[in-house]
Amino acid sequence: MKSDIELQRDVMDEILWDPILHAAEIGVIVKQGVVTLIGAVKNYAEKVAAEKAAKRVKEVKSVVMDLSIRITNESKRSDEEIAGAALNALKWSSFVPEDRVKLKVKDAWITVTGEVEWQFQKESVTSAVEHLVGVRGVTNFIKVKPSLNAILVKDVIKKALERSADIDANSIDIQLSGGKILLTGKVRSWGQRKEVERAVWATPGVTEVNDQLTIAS
Repeated sequence: MKSDIELQRDVMDEILWDPILHAAEIGVIVKQGVVTLIGAVKNYAEKVAAEKAAKRVKEVKSVVMDLSIRITNESKRSDEEIAGAALNALKWSSFVPEDRVKLKVKDAWITVTGEVEWQFQKESVTSAVEHLVGVRGVTNFIKVKPSLNAILVKDVIKKALERSADIDANSIDIQLSGGKILLTGKVRSWGQRKEVERAVWATPGVTEVNDQLTIAS
């Protein structure tokens, strides 16, 4: 098991390795496996990248974000400009059903609402707008409501997990209740935990995932 000092070094190295973050002013504090990121970044995309970088590191239990966004005068955009750019971004995304998604912008913060049939569609909305110039944050209130009435079979999800070289499917237990999934067991890192979630969400008919997976020491 890594010490807090070793974990701090690994997180800092991961942040420096990320090409988006190599020039960012980010500090790392670690206490009992909990990572706190402090400092400032230039945009929301860097903030998201920093959180993802920290969560990729093995043995990180959770990440606390204490990063501020310092948008330069050259990068400032009005809410109207950001809204227009966000709408165009959604139109250009082949994964987003734009007629089922609504957005509003206030103080450079984008809030999206609506309904889609797949989790990856919901995630695609965030991905489409989070890198826009001038954006300070994104809140995604989109609901996932599958139109499929397919019967969920445990083996289908298990096989999806087994196809991933990074996941030990035997260490994960899956319980089904309608479209709700309960995940228990152990994984080796935060990244593996998210990979399991993605595999489960990709199954037609899944409406809710209760992830109670623990990260093995």
